[in-house]
Amino acid sequence: MGMEERFYEEVKQKLKQLVENHNLLGEHIKITARSLIPKEAIGEPERKDFPLLKGKEVMMEADFLGYKGQAYTSMPGNFSGTIEDVLCLPLSNDFERAYLISSLNAVMRYLGLVEKTIHCRNEDPEKCASQLPEYISKRFGKPKIAFIGFQPAMINSLSNSFELKVVDLDEDNIGKIKYGVLIYGPEKTEEILSWADIIIATGSTSVNATITKFIKQKPVIFYGVTIAGIAKIFGYERYCPYAYNSC
Repeated sequence: MGMEERFYEEVKQKLKQLVENHNLLGEHIKITARSLIPKEAIGEPERKDFPLLKGKEVMMEADFLGYKGQAYTSMPGNFSGTIEDVLCLPLSNDFERAYLISSLNAVMRYLGLVEKTIHCRNEDPEKCASQLPEYISKRFGKPKIAFIGFQPAMINSLSNSFELKVVDLDEDNIGKIKYGVLIYGPEKTEEILSWADIIIATGSTSVNATITKFIKQKPVIFYGVTIAGIAKIFGYERYCPYAYNSC
């Protein structure tokens, strides 16, 4: 079993332990998940190049007894089933992993184990990004940053204060200069990680099965709602000050 398979098996086992400990597995309580349209997921921010608004990613939302959890995915779809169904998913693609992770976030929110599992909206992404440089400076001084994923507001804010190299999977971004920063493709990941002092990574790395490249290397901060439950389970640092609670 490879590192990625072990990682997801551990996530499954943690979810199984939670539902068994709270007698949720045997009750066959339904979880329904759906893909949100961009306006539902992020509202109408001033900046228009967020991946959600460009249609490059969608937001999966799981609803568990009125408590909601979300996860970014490149594979939209709808699904309805029990927690046991979730635990049986083979996790062979981004849709299945997003379903597991959004469901984990919803269940953990229901149990009161995590906060802020709903994406921020409208002007919130800009406020979030404007506070990130100070958050980084207080922790690390003036580090060289490997930034994983394309979050335009954060990249713009950080590029004014730090040495920054960005890696993204979107071919429309790779090789272009955005906010004064050249966007690299995934083939440059190891080189950039070696160069950097810290890593700031999108939580959607937990959906696209790249997260194991970034953990246990250097200090890493994950941003966004996707990583909420996994960050709590494994003790990862998460930056997501303006996300919402569904209940």
